[in-house]
Amino acid sequence: QVQLVESGGGLVQAGGSLRLSCAASGRTFSFYTMGWFRQAPGKEREFVTAISWPAASTYYADSVKGRFTISRDVANNAVYLYLQMNSLKPEDTAVYYCAYRRGYCSATGCFDDSNEYDYWGQGTQVTVSS
Repeated sequence: QVQLVESGGGLVQAGGSLRLSCAASGRTFSFYTMGWFRQAPGKEREFVTAISWPAASTYYADSVKGRFTISRDVANNAVYLYLQMNSLKPEDTAVYYCAYRRGYCSATGCFDDSNEYDYWGQGTQVTVSS
């Protein structure tokens, strides 16, 4: 079992920045992929970005390329996933979820379907005001 706990959401004005964090603990794997998804009211959960280990390959949805950055750190027997969000737009408003799955992405693409992930955090709200 892998436990995921997100933090860092909040309210920010358009053009501002936020940094989300996700702590993964429990029985983690040597080869894995962690990602961020988001879900706005009335919409399906959508892929935002993912990082695949051990290659540290990163993947982004077109809508966030150049504005969002995913990164990872390891400390105290836990894996920490981060999402730095810059130049935020009102359309970025959503609940953001951290996700984890065994296995790593290929050179041509990554796991961008929420059904491909096995473990999820509880979500953290991000609201961008115009």
